[in-house]
Amino acid sequence: MGCGSCGTGKPNGCKSNGGCSTGGCNRMNVHDWLLNLPFSDPESNCKIIEVTFNQGSRKEFFRNNTLQYFEKGEYITVEGVGGFDVGEVSLTGELVRIQMKKKGAEEFNPDMKKVLRRSTEKDIEQHLHNKGREKEGLARSRAIMRQLNLQMKLIEVEIQSDGKKATFFYTAEDRVDFRELIRILAGEFKVKVEMRQIGIRQEAAKVGGIGSCGRELCCSTWLTDFKSVTTTAARYQNLSINQTKLSGQCGRLKCCLNYELDTYLDALQQFPDNADNLQTLKGTANLIKKDIFKNLMWYVLPDTNKQYPLTIQRVKEIQRLNARGERVEELQPVDLASAKLAESEKGFVELVGQISLKSLEKTSKRSREKENRGRPQNERRANDRGGAPQQQDQRKPNTNRPPEKRDNNQQGPEQRRDNRPPERRDNRDNRGPEQRRDNNRPPDRRDNRPPVNKGDNRPPSRPPFVPKKQVPPPPENTQQ
Repeated sequence: MGCGSCGTGKPNGCKSNGGCSTGGCNRMNVHDWLLNLPFSDPESNCKIIEVTFNQGSRKEFFRNNTLQYFEKGEYITVEGVGGFDVGEVSLTGELVRIQMKKKGAEEFNPDMKKVLRRSTEKDIEQHLHNKGREKEGLARSRAIMRQLNLQMKLIEVEIQSDGKKATFFYTAEDRVDFRELIRILAGEFKVKVEMRQIGIRQEAAKVGGIGSCGRELCCSTWLTDFKSVTTTAARYQNLSINQTKLSGQCGRLKCCLNYELDTYLDALQQFPDNADNLQTLKGTANLIKKDIFKNLMWYVLPDTNKQYPLTIQRVKEIQRLNARGERVEELQPVDLASAKLAESEKGFVELVGQISLKSLEKTSKRSREKENRGRPQNERRANDRGGAPQQQDQRKPNTNRPPEKRDNNQQGPEQRRDNRPPERRDNRDNRGPEQRRDNNRPPDRRDNRPPVNKGDNRPPSRPPFVPKKQVPPPPENTQQ
């Protein structure tokens, strides 16, 4: 027994929270947080079950008159139009009453359809077979519509699990006469045909996609009722009226423009009314925007593009003066630079552009010093420069260059030293070692001691080694 869309799930539902492991059942369901709470009166428990069809695009309520308990994610067989249908349990328990109240459904409606049984293997097999016919039916239906030149767009085809009914969802700008289309489709697919017109927002919900926020579309997951969205909501939130940025994938204004609208309306109540124009000696200051986060109102004077942020108290003060017939000399705007400085003194520091790479340079220098230990001198110098060991320069002198640009490395050391300016020439060769050493020290630290003859303090040299003469041994006494 598998998932309704791909057949990879388990009998108790798909692998992850009732969703298909391949991304088919990606609809967001309501979490039943009252599932494990005990109730004093079990008879008063809700007998209604919410069932989802066609990967969550359609949800309906069914009455459970059986004694069986169904868990979330199970496949059950319910009543259909002239037969049965297979759906997935999406919600049970007390939260179903809250959902019914939200959607305006009555709990004790006698016309409510009933749950027949837990789906068997035969029901699941027939369900998967008929679901596989939907794509082929959609392509064939669009071809028939083109032949009849009908000004309508077919969005989706949903076939009932027993294969006795097919619902065609379409969008159209004007009324369409599709009586001939129904006759052709009924004879083509041998089913009962139902044509259902939907709006452009419902079309985007069925197609699905990713919004500009990076998340899945709200209409595809949890949003069920679509409220009207106007550009007034964007103006209250100080958004630029740009249809490209404010429109969703359906081509209409985004539904999320209404999410924070109540918060903005509550925050705008403390702002003064009729403050669009302020009279000053320099002209009439016009209001351009309101900042509810900083409680500032931005004005601009005529013949200038400079914007002046004013506090709410200052605007009310200017309004009182204008009511008396007086005009203010200056608007006295808020200094935002000092405000940012005060915020930084409180502990907030903007680190953009303040990061230095000196610490990284020190770290790299230390690593090079560690690598240089135990290396030859030429490799050590090359590693400090970040390159390969440098070989001796065996280039020939370039005589084609002018004299002032010739390479002076071919000259002798004395000649290269004399090319320096007079004040920078090295005259240390004419001085003794003690003089050169003392001139580099301050006068109070110079060494005025007489030179020490290092040769006098040397220990006397040892006499040369003279080997001793070897005396031959005396002859042995022999008896005559």
